[in-house]
Amino acid sequence: MRSLLFIPGNDPRKLEKGLCSGADALIVDLEDSVPTGEKAGARRICADFISLHCGALPLFVRVNALSTGLILDDLAAVVRARPYGIMLPKCTGGADVALVCNYLSALEAREGLAAGSIRILPIVTELAAALFDMRSYAREAGPRLCGMLWGGEDLATDVGAMTNRDGVRYAAPFELARSLCLFAATAAGVPAIDAVFTDFRNVDALRAEAREAAQGGFSGKAAIHPAQVDPINAAFTPGENELTIARAIIAAFASATTAGAVSIDGRMLDRPHLRAAERLITRGADAAAASRTPSFKPSQGSS
Repeated sequence: MRSLLFIPGNDPRKLEKGLCSGADALIVDLEDSVPTGEKAGARRICADFISLHCGALPLFVRVNALSTGLILDDLAAVVRARPYGIMLPKCTGGADVALVCNYLSALEAREGLAAGSIRILPIVTELAAALFDMRSYAREAGPRLCGMLWGGEDLATDVGAMTNRDGVRYAAPFELARSLCLFAATAAGVPAIDAVFTDFRNVDALRAEAREAAQGGFSGKAAIHPAQVDPINAAFTPGENELTIARAIIAAFASATTAGAVSIDGRMLDRPHLRAAERLITRGADAAAASRTPSFKPSQGSS
């Protein structure tokens, strides 16, 4: 998934429009964008929306954090709708994911769903303490773990930072958190998702940050506005020249099955280059498949 678009869970009109955004996945939010007094209504809206559009594209639900005491009400309301996955905010480590996995297992059994069918995508850097337990995702999170997203806004609040950026780029402490997410996701064998870019009107800076994330190893990026989706998708879609080079590397190794290295255009390439080429081809295929997802029109009455 290249682009994951956050949409408030209490706004049916925006939810319907999200289906037309071109995003590879939607994140229906029950957390920050929904006031406390509207959470019960948002749960109903969220469940109805997912029930209606289940299977259209991956639909995640960002539930409230474990520390709020609201998560069981969130899960009980939305699991029956069969969401693609649950986004877990303020996650402190693999043990949190394992706990939510247990909750989901009980609710799946209650609703007659296949065991393990709902995935978990944690936000792993919103609390300073969470940065010291990143390795635990590989050890403890379990098979529902489908990716790891880092977040810098709540982390800035947690540490008391006035800003998390030095100009357009992240300041050093937050760049460290970003890198830790990438390394921890790689260790756990799941995609790393880059954080939202909050200045949604600055498309050039978004494009540059998304391109840097893709080059650095991230698989996708979260978005907070539909206008961010196309630049993100473009940044995480391999270009035809890149794919041509990758195919040439794969073909060269296929022709030299016993060689540990091959020479292409005067460059000596070894097995890590082959693995990188194979990953690029996979990313290209995934991007092409996502781009073939049919377009949806908002329901009548949602303008």
